[in-house]
Amino acid sequence: MPILYPRILELRKEKKLTQEEVSRYLHVSQRTYSHYEVGDRALSIDMLWAIADLYQVSIDYLVNRTDDRKLAQSQKKKK
Repeated sequence: MPILYPRILELRKEKKLTQEEVSRYLHVSQRTYSHYEVGDRALSIDMLWAIADLYQVSIDYLVNRTDDRKLAQSQKKKK
């Protein structure tokens, strides 16, 4: 099965966070978060927003629609 969101693993490692730390931030179990990283489970839009907020990147960046990490204006206003 292909990894759906390879950037969430890259971003987590960049920030030197553990799966446990990220899963606590997202209010999910470590096992659930692990499933996101390996592609066993799709992310809901709410979870995409939360992960994008955590790493301060755009959702488009998370889902490989762009290589630009910058937040879109609509994402900045959401906060």
